[in-house]
Amino acid sequence: MQALQADSIVESQSDYPQYAGPLSLDALIEEIERRRDEFETLSHVPRDMIAKMKRAGIFRASTPTRFGGDALPPPRFLEMLERIAIADGSTAWVAAFGSANTYLASLPVETQSRIYASGPDQVFAGGLYPLQKAERAQGGFLVSGQWRFASGCKGADWIGVGIGGEYASADGKNTGKPFTAVFPASEVQIVDNWNVVGMQGTGSHDLRLKDKYVDEQWTFVRGGAALIEEPLYRYPAVAYQAQVHAAVNIGLARAALDLLAGMSGVTKTTTGAPRLADRAYYRSGLAQAEAQLRSARAFFFESAQASWHTVLAGDPVMPAEANLLRLSATHAAHTCADIVMQAYKLAGIGAIYRENRMQRLVRDSIVVTQHAFLGEGTYDASGAVFVGIPPVTPYP
Repeated sequence: MQALQADSIVESQSDYPQYAGPLSLDALIEEIERRRDEFETLSHVPRDMIAKMKRAGIFRASTPTRFGGDALPPPRFLEMLERIAIADGSTAWVAAFGSANTYLASLPVETQSRIYASGPDQVFAGGLYPLQKAERAQGGFLVSGQWRFASGCKGADWIGVGIGGEYASADGKNTGKPFTAVFPASEVQIVDNWNVVGMQGTGSHDLRLKDKYVDEQWTFVRGGAALIEEPLYRYPAVAYQAQVHAAVNIGLARAALDLLAGMSGVTKTTTGAPRLADRAYYRSGLAQAEAQLRSARAFFFESAQASWHTVLAGDPVMPAEANLLRLSATHAAHTCADIVMQAYKLAGIGAIYRENRMQRLVRDSIVVTQHAFLGEGTYDASGAVFVGIPPVTPYP
């Protein structure tokens, strides 16, 4: 087995500032607003901010109550993410992984108890693709490879990597779902290569391992059956991950329309033409965009609330209902990206300046639509469910 170099490993748990008591969501958002340019420059949300997000309850949101977590209803957590995204998309994207502990509920309960032994505020990040081969070893696997898109990895306590579908599908129940190996973040090398058009502050760098042993008790199927008997873990885990990322674009669209409204007549135009507020196309466009946002948001939260009620009633969320979760998430992500672009166009020449936040809202919002859970293929799969034929990919 090959050891990793210390200078290429993320900080340990002790690198977090000492816990200083609870922090309100309002106070957290105020600091995010002040520091979002810093996160963009760093290409990640730094650990002192991750610590404050922990204090605000972000990373105990999907921790089981048996381990001291909040196990929040999904609609409530989605509203929190929406509010954070209004302040900054990248920070909201990292905060979205406060829901990722629903995946960890598929680990053996004893393993989960070790994860939460130091407290419920555990940050789990992952770079699952491309799936890598793993060699069978005594009681586990030897894992090697490089994985992409590990959002929030520089602030994580635990990191998961994808190691091949043949292990996940051995019983035929989990075909198409990635088998995931979990490691302490300090044991995983981060390849610092996140250089993108938007969501720069998410720090979605690559991960690398070489002949790293993982006990089988630290592996699970992403989207597999949870072993925790609490309501949150009966909510569809994959659909939930689509929702948390879509919620970011709902917040970005809200921010764009608020910014656009604020530009209506505060300053004179560059050319001396009428103020934006005096132009019919601006007023009509703003109103139409507001209606689009509220409509997409209503479908999104209506679907989340309906499925949560199903769970609380003790019933399973059936594919037809889970389909609405996925569809409403994809619809919200794409509609809200369109709204941000509309706002950019209506804002005029002032929106092109780097100091104007509108250009970052555009860049961030278009990145959200590229997430695999929110891609155009969702519409095809959703339509297949509506007409009763099998989707061509694992869904919903």
